[in-house]
Amino acid sequence: MKKWFKIISVILIIGFIGIQFVRPDKKNPVTEKARDITSFVHVPAEVMQVIERSCYDCHSNFTHWPWYSNIAPVSWLVANDVSEGREHMNFSEWDKNNITDQISFLDDICKRVKKGDMPLGKYTILHPDAKLSDADKQLLCKWANAASDSLMGN
Repeated sequence: MKKWFKIISVILIIGFIGIQFVRPDKKNPVTEKARDITSFVHVPAEVMQVIERSCYDCHSNFTHWPWYSNIAPVSWLVANDVSEGREHMNFSEWDKNNITDQISFLDDICKRVKKGDMPLGKYTILHPDAKLSDADKQLLCKWANAASDSLMGN
């Protein structure tokens, strides 16, 4: 029994060390300020603080990669979440979206924060400061609705 335990332990340790060489891409793309959401809609400072604190790690090109994002297999999960977040909506590349999509994203921001879908629960476990208070949610929704109205020309 002890022999099998040692063999399995050695295999697991070697496997864990081996997967550390499979690195996900964790580069933050260089971004021009002219492409950022702030070039298209007014974002008050207090709204920007909430967005940077609770959204930017997954929905911008300004991700802060924590220490645990260097350890596989967690690194793969973190990189995948960031990739999916940027693919869905990226505040740093707002110019890629037409007006209709921009309005849709702004509406979606309000819907998702009201429902508690964003930020993701698994993110707030390790980043408790990213949790949105009721005041944060109201602030984001008020801003998103006003920004959406301004893009529609209202």
